[in-house]
Amino acid sequence: MGNAGENTAELEDGLLATIAGSFMAGVSYDKPGIIMKAHPAIGDFYRQEFSLNNAEDNAQTIGLNASVTVPFGTFQHCLKSEETTPLEPDALEDKFYAAGVGNVLTVDQVSGERDQLVQIITE
Repeated sequence: MGNAGENTAELEDGLLATIAGSFMAGVSYDKPGIIMKAHPAIGDFYRQEFSLNNAEDNAQTIGLNASVTVPFGTFQHCLKSEETTPLEPDALEDKFYAAGVGNVLTVDQVSGERDQLVQIITE
């Protein structure tokens, strides 16, 4: 089993713009985190990743029964988390996860921007 971490890639017009935020646990004191707890409870607060001054996302479970409508459809009983990072103190995102699907909606609480599930492609 290899080390955990994160490989990021941000694209602009189909071209790689940055890999900022990438890290590997165990290198330079970087540590893995938890993306989603197996048995979440309201109030759970956890570190999703830790790479000092590079990737320091945190999440808190704030709901377990949200209803969400996105272009792909309507989902009931979604987990709602609030995500923050000390690297951007003004950043605040709400994310909604549907069981068996994953993240169906992200709402940036500062800009109001919504990233929504539009389509699931299976091969």
